[in-house]
Amino acid sequence: MPPPVKVPLPTLERLATYLRLLYELEQQNVPTISSADVELHTGIAAPQFRKDLSYFGDFGKPGVGYDVATLLASIARILKVDRARRILLIGTGNLGAALIGYPGMSEHNFHIAAAFDNNPAKVGQHFSNLHVRDISTLAHANREIGAKMAILAVPANAAQEVADACVAAGIEVMLNFAPTHIRVPSHVHVRNVSFLQELAVLSYNLDDRGVET
Repeated sequence: MPPPVKVPLPTLERLATYLRLLYELEQQNVPTISSADVELHTGIAAPQFRKDLSYFGDFGKPGVGYDVATLLASIARILKVDRARRILLIGTGNLGAALIGYPGMSEHNFHIAAAFDNNPAKVGQHFSNLHVRDISTLAHANREIGAKMAILAVPANAAQEVADACVAAGIEVMLNFAPTHIRVPSHVHVRNVSFLQELAVLSYNLDDRGVET
């Protein structure tokens, strides 16, 4: 049996974009979509869209395009979001509270199953029917919850300790909003989200000609 094809990370990121588009089209009862339509809606070139799908098989029909419901189900299965994914949220400050209330999470099968904080003023509070638990109970709580994913919405100086606690609790993938690098074992995957980094890149692309400083 040949080894599995390694899918480039940018392809996976684009698959998530296609998934969002297909979900919106399904909600609008749109039956089919062409690669040209995908380019129009996402800005991703039609040949790139077809190449991304080619890693996983043949999905479209010449002259017809892609069945929205079928392609949606296929990409959801590829990204393993065709089932409910329980998530632990660590940190219930402004960002954490906003994530709890974000409706797009459940629409795409992501469910924050429990929220944790180390601030006594936050522990015991409720956000959207979620009871904030003490971070010290993380491992015990996850033995019952069984989550493999976690979101870190904590300050930079707490991120490594929190990451270590998540690994000990059985977490395998983390979305890290803390503006710092965290070290994890090789079997654990981390995605870092930095608003400042993204803003800095956007700032670089500003046309500041004629602007006095």
